[in-house]
Amino acid sequence: MSVSRRTVLRGIGATVALPWMESLPACACASRASEPVPKRFAVLFMGNGINGNHWWAKGADAGMTLSRSLSPLDPIKRKVIVINGLFNKPGVGVGIHPGQTGNLLSGVPLGSGPEVRGGITVDQAIANRTGRRTRVRSLALACDEAPAGCHETGFALAYCSQIAWRSARAPVANEIDPRRAFDRVFATGGDSCRGSVLDRVSERARRLAQSVSSRDRARLDQYLTGVREVERRVERCGSASQPESRRRMQPASPPEYRPIDAREHARLMCDIIALAFEADITRVATLVLASDLSSLTYPFLDVREGHHAVSHEDLSDEYERITRFHVSQLAYLAGKLDAVREGDGTVLDHSCLLWLSNMWAGWKHDNMKLPVVLAGGLGGTLRTGRAVDVLYSGDDKRKLCSLYLSIMDRMGVELERFGDADSRLGGL
Repeated sequence: MSVSRRTVLRGIGATVALPWMESLPACACASRASEPVPKRFAVLFMGNGINGNHWWAKGADAGMTLSRSLSPLDPIKRKVIVINGLFNKPGVGVGIHPGQTGNLLSGVPLGSGPEVRGGITVDQAIANRTGRRTRVRSLALACDEAPAGCHETGFALAYCSQIAWRSARAPVANEIDPRRAFDRVFATGGDSCRGSVLDRVSERARRLAQSVSSRDRARLDQYLTGVREVERRVERCGSASQPESRRRMQPASPPEYRPIDAREHARLMCDIIALAFEADITRVATLVLASDLSSLTYPFLDVREGHHAVSHEDLSDEYERITRFHVSQLAYLAGKLDAVREGDGTVLDHSCLLWLSNMWAGWKHDNMKLPVVLAGGLGGTLRTGRAVDVLYSGDDKRKLCSLYLSIMDRMGVELERFGDADSRLGGL
């Protein structure tokens, strides 16, 4: 019977899964067969398009050249694929904003009116398979509020931020609160009254450290240090975001844990995904960095107006800075995963991170092609360090859902059709 190279530390009201450790037994029998390294998939979404003047990639491998907006990816460019020309046909010509977003990961026509209706998304199709092997089936996180009501085009505004769907009528609710996201990953049950999650498993961690190799001991220490650092940042942003008046008036109510700074919010969510992927707590995640129609502000970028308003001047320097900021979150998460050794490579080498937006040009809401970037080799099944252009391949050969079929194949989810596609994307 197989025994995982991973282990779990359990304490009172806490569960801390640990990363891959080579010195743990791979098998209970004498053959000691290796455990397959898991593959992971994550989506990072930014609404309202990009600055098209500064979005391109040329060349390959070490000679690959990235545009200004993609420059944060330069340190990992050998592990990146920039795809030009993909589009989501069911989201074209149905109305701006929510109609261009709600089916971005499913490729099915959306229901209009007050009742939301979409279709299962690529992340959840993968989670249906991988979720049986992990404690958390999937993570759906967000750094932006979900708008309510109905858009003038007749589509529910919920489509602007709900990018993950379990079924046609069941969107996966986004978790915007880093504290609740952290609690879910480490199974604290939301109990913040017992101190650090690591304090509850410290004795078990100490005993484990004595029984593994020095290399694994260093890996264990690095991981637990990372958990502690993220936990402290979550606590700091929580205490800073809850007014003192509210704590006095409602001492028994749970505080709202919301980072004030968009940079810290995004980084915390990326760190939580990285910790969850490293310890195989989940293999699927989505992160809404900025929803469509987002009102997020970026004073640290010297941008005065909100995200959506600035997107109407999408070729401006201000919007280029916003675009580059959100691409930097992909670079940050990819860099975190690439720094962790696992099996014959890194966690990034066994993952696929997909960054995309729901349109190309915000001023005219043009989604005839979409900005798409992949990071990670998915266990050596993706040839990275290059640009792929499918813009002039014909509409049937540049469907976004064809990319999803190709990714799902590599993750063991083989479907004849997904969304509006029944063929795989060529050139991967």
